[in-house]
This record gives sequence, C-alpha cells and structure tokens, in this order.
Amino acid sequence: MSATVTDLQQTIAIPAPTTPWRRTRGEQLGTAIIFLISAVAAACIVLVTGLAGVDGFGLTLFVIFVVVTFVRTIRMNAKVRKDEFIKIAIFAAAVLAFLPWMSIFASVVMKGARGFKPNFFVGDMRTTIPDDELNLGGAGHAIIGSMMMVINATIITLPLGILSGVYLTEVRGRLTFLVRFVVQSMSGVPSIVAGLFIYTTFVDFTNSFSGMAGSLALAVLMLPTVARTAEEVLKLVPDDLRSASYALGARQWRTSLMVVLPTVRSGLTTAAILGVARVIGETAPLLLTSLSSNSYVFNPLGGPIGSLPTYVFGLLQIGTENAINRAWTGALVLMLLVLALFTTTRFIGGKDRR
Repeated sequence: MSATVTDLQQTIAIPAPTTPWRRTRGEQLGTAIIFLISAVAAACIVLVTGLAGVDGFGLTLFVIFVVVTFVRTIRMNAKVRKDEFIKIAIFAAAVLAFLPWMSIFASVVMKGARGFKPNFFVGDMRTTIPDDELNLGGAGHAIIGSMMMVINATIITLPLGILSGVYLTEVRGRLTFLVRFVVQSMSGVPSIVAGLFIYTTFVDFTNSFSGMAGSLALAVLMLPTVARTAEEVLKLVPDDLRSASYALGARQWRTSLMVVLPTVRSGLTTAAILGVARVIGETAPLLLTSLSSNSYVFNPLGGPIGSLPTYVFGLLQIGTENAINRAWTGALVLMLLVLALFTTTRFIGGKDRR
C-alpha cells in the first residue's frame, strides 16, 4: 500500500507552494539594473542643469525611474503595470519618510563627534568659558543633573501611573471616566504649561529654582504616558487568570497584586522607560523650574541645577564656534541616552513572553 502511494505521488506533479508578491532573482536583478541606470542618468542631469543637490537628485531619479518603468511595462497587461507603479509609489513614500530622520541622525553624529571626548563626561563649566578648546570643561554636571531629575520624576510617576492603570482596568469604579478623561487631557498639555504650573505652585512657594521643581515638571509630563501604557498593557491580561484567582478565594486587591501585575511585569517596565524617554529631552519646563548651573549639584533642593537640554540651549544662544560644537555634542549624548532607553525597552519587552 505504501509503495502504491509513493508511486502515485511521484506520478502526479504537485506544484511547489508559492509566496504571493514574491519576485524572482531575475526580476530583482532587472529592477536593480534599472535603478542604477536611472541613478547615473539623474546624477548627469543634476551636474548639467545645476539642480539643488540631494533634493534635485532625488526628484530627478524618481521621474526617470517612473518613465523607464512605464516604457518597460508598456507591452504588459494593465494589472502588471499598475502593480509596478504602486510599488514605486510605496518605495518613494518610505524613502521620503525615512530620509529626514536619517539626515537629522547623521548631522548630529557628524557635528557632535568633534567634542566627544572623555572630559565631556566628567568635567564641568565652572572654570571654562564656552569658547575654550573642546578638551577643556565638559557636561558631566548636566548629565548628572538630567539623570537626577529623571530618576526623581520616575519615582514620583511610576506608582501613580501604575495605580491609575489598575484603577481603570481592574477596579473600574465610579470615577473611571473622570480618571481616563484627565489622563487623556494631560497627554496634550504643552510642556511649557507644565513648567508654568510647577513654577507658580512650587518655585514661588520655595522661592528658589531647584532640581526637585524640575522633577515635578517632568513628572507632570511623564504621568500620562505611563498611565496610558500601563492601562493598555493590563488590558492584555486574560480574564481567565482573574477568574481562576477569584475561584481560589483571592480578593480583588490580592488578585491584582499577586496575579495581574506580575503577569505584565515586562510591560510595566516598558511603560516606565517610555515615560522616561518622553521627558528626558524636555527643555521648556526646566527653564522655568530647575534653570541651569555650571557646576555639579547633588542636592535636589540645593538651588539651580544643570541638565543636558538647558546646557545645549544655553550654548546655542552664545553662538561661537566651540560653543556650538559643545551644544552638538550635548545633543548627541542626549540622543544616545534616548536610543539606549528604547533599546532597553525592546529588549525587556521581547524577553518576557508571558
């Protein structure tokens, strides 16, 4: 019987499974050759006509590639021609959306690398003027100040944000609509408004700028991100887990604390890191609360304190060559910190599969 089935399988030609929209190597090679020819032609046209640099080259390349594709598919049926043009449109839209970000990233890296020296991470600006050589002074005080304020803001915000998410998804009391409305409204509050709020309530009360005031302003901006992310993460917990806990006699608070929250531990960590990444580059609220300083300050209530955003802002206002170079380096360090936070978020979020 098995021999008969084998013979029958060898006799009948079973087609191999195909992947929709998959292009053969010949088609991919043809598209690559057409693209290279179009790129060379576009470069020649830009050199001859004097179009505006990269923008002119991109526009010319797009037009030439469309024309060449039309000529190549003129003898094909309408469906194939339409498919080719839709692919070109999608690819061009993706490049158009991706290039500005890459341009910003490349500009920050190239200009910020000039001052990327060891003294930048340990020195301060007490005895260094902004126009001094880049091997003098540094932004260590600003890095410490930023981390101090962000950590304090996280300590304030994380419990409140998680408790808000638990109330919205687990308790669902009478104030659910009001809490959700306030959280969503806070998401659209401009950062300068948060700074003004802390300035009028805390800075005026203490009669002093401080790192704690900056932490409170960042906490106001950070809370909606943490609360909304925590709510969405808690919604992913299956109701069967809650039902099983209730069936074993656990109360609601114990179910939330011992079953629901541990299940989404990685998601809540992601919420915290996303909240930090949201506020670490804010400048406007810090100008109204923590102000700035040229030296190390380790006391959150010890007066004005430096931070990376205000460090960059102040140097750009001076406008000299080395001051601008220091500002670019500060922007690079700030961008690397945000990149590290998002990388950590992806690592933590993908590690726990529960």
